[in-house]
Amino acid sequence: MRIDMVTIFPEMFAGPFGDSITKRAVDNGILDIHFTNFRDYTEDKHHHVDDTPFGGGAGMVIKPEPMYKAVRDVLAKTEEFAANRRVLIMDPSGPTFTQAKAKELAGYEQLVFICGHYEGFDARIYKLADEAISIGDFILTGGELPAMVITDAVSRMLPGVLGAPDSAPTDSFYDGLLEFPQYTRPREFEGMAVPEVLLSGNHAKIRQWRREQSLLVTKKYRPDLLEKAELSEKDRIFLNRQESGTDC
Repeated sequence: MRIDMVTIFPEMFAGPFGDSITKRAVDNGILDIHFTNFRDYTEDKHHHVDDTPFGGGAGMVIKPEPMYKAVRDVLAKTEEFAANRRVLIMDPSGPTFTQAKAKELAGYEQLVFICGHYEGFDARIYKLADEAISIGDFILTGGELPAMVITDAVSRMLPGVLGAPDSAPTDSFYDGLLEFPQYTRPREFEGMAVPEVLLSGNHAKIRQWRREQSLLVTKKYRPDLLEKAELSEKDRIFLNRQESGTDC
């Protein structure tokens, strides 16, 4: 997958993209990440990328000219991806990013991230993007951090990125539920023991326990997710028994 970041702060990405899973994906040729500084597409001598808003108000607004030139240049140079790419603008007004969205975006060959800064974008810039995406109901200084978060989540969905092939399907949110509790050595710590089922070697029972724990954790911390999750009849029976206090 090719990823293009259109930003005036490309140096911000060095740390997060220089370590861990993202770096490994780049080193293994699974991810190909490029940066385009839209300040390079300004024409005034001071290289301004922003200006005061019409109608007054606080803050500065990203100008359309340099952003249009930068994004169009990226798209022209990567024409081979035109049939299977997505242009994303990082903006708090967009739908909240989810694990389902990460899996969807992992199906594209190219993602282009438009990262703003300051007060926001000139409204005409939104026409460059296929969609806006937010990572939550809060305000950040710029779009770089959301772009990093989304890249990390999407890259985990790509074949060959994670060390263990079954790591992604057991992550929280992968199937719409939170992850089950995990344990490692020692078997007992300060009076807290690892559940016996995990030591039993019975893989069917372990799978059942993990599924049930995932349901319970989700019910406790994010009950809203259960409304959208794909639950089996067995899942629903288990939850109903928990609700009624019946021993499962």
